[in-house]
Amino acid sequence: MKFIVSSSYLLKQLQVLGGVISNSNTLPILDNFLFELDNNALTVSASDLETTMSAKLEVESSDQGTIAVPAKLLLETLKTFPEQPLTFVAADNNTVEISSNHGKYALAYADGEEFPKAVELEDPSATTLLGDILATAVSKTIFATGNDDLRPVMSGVFFQFSTEGLTFVATDAHKLVKYTREDIQASQSAEFIMPKKPLNLLKGILAGSDSEVLIEYNDSNAKFTFDETQLICRLIDGKYPNYEAVIPKENPNKLTIARTQFLNSVRRVSIFSNKTTHQIRLKIAGAELNISAEDIDYSNKAEERLTCDYQGDDMQIGFNSRFLSEMLNNLNADDVQLEMSLPNRAGILTPVDGLDEGEHVTMLVMPVMLNN
Repeated sequence: MKFIVSSSYLLKQLQVLGGVISNSNTLPILDNFLFELDNNALTVSASDLETTMSAKLEVESSDQGTIAVPAKLLLETLKTFPEQPLTFVAADNNTVEISSNHGKYALAYADGEEFPKAVELEDPSATTLLGDILATAVSKTIFATGNDDLRPVMSGVFFQFSTEGLTFVATDAHKLVKYTREDIQASQSAEFIMPKKPLNLLKGILAGSDSEVLIEYNDSNAKFTFDETQLICRLIDGKYPNYEAVIPKENPNKLTIARTQFLNSVRRVSIFSNKTTHQIRLKIAGAELNISAEDIDYSNKAEERLTCDYQGDDMQIGFNSRFLSEMLNNLNADDVQLEMSLPNRAGILTPVDGLDEGEHVTMLVMPVMLNN
């Protein structure tokens, strides 16, 4: 089989697919890209058994064939070429020869038939949404997922589709993010838990994209199709915790403050906090917010005063500064609101502005006990 393709076009596609390939594959064949040639269409796939991604490329050819090419070697070679046409010729002696303007390179290939076949989704439900919206939903939630192997359901993002809207939730039991779109509906209700790796891949490809993404899903797998690309992944098995139950409904104490000012202050003060607890203290009275931290072991302490808009009783509450700054960093609002009820109940952070019509973000952060 023989085909001709532009070097930079091929590299761009392969770099995206390369994100799927795991560094520690149990099957050696998975260290390869699968090339399936059908005249002018070349389909390239990569897989780690859990996730399989494939892209269709336009090439010059009139042949058919299937081979598996070493991914690392091919990517390293392509990165060094300036833009030019490359000719690939797969010979019978199990080597594929690449010819460029200046030279020839031969690499061994494996039989494409050994490559595991992607799962076919039986009887899936489907929803379509814009690529950029999906990327936003993922980036707003994925940072709040957990890494605990004992609770795999929390290591993914929970997709909840209904005829009223779409909801994406992530939590690690210390923080929780719920992102909702009421301007997009699904034709029927469904819920599933998506693992992190495929979501990070999708987020990278779809950010700023205005292409439509078709999401098909059943009980065990989900498939994302857009442009000439397809991603199929196995879903996380299990029941997602009832997150609505942990979001406190009555929060009489409401603090509104400029996001950047609050974020910078939290970041600065947290440098002086205890290195294991990362605890900072918020003391709110009238229109003044006092942020302080202390590391008793090293006699380090810091304190800052900010003006804010506050309705509620004077209170003191402790938070893990890493969680708080992560959340503030993830909002793109000018002003944010922090709602609280008691020092031992979760605080709720929401953006005051900067959202589209029908878009809602609720972030919840658990407090840490203050030792007075």
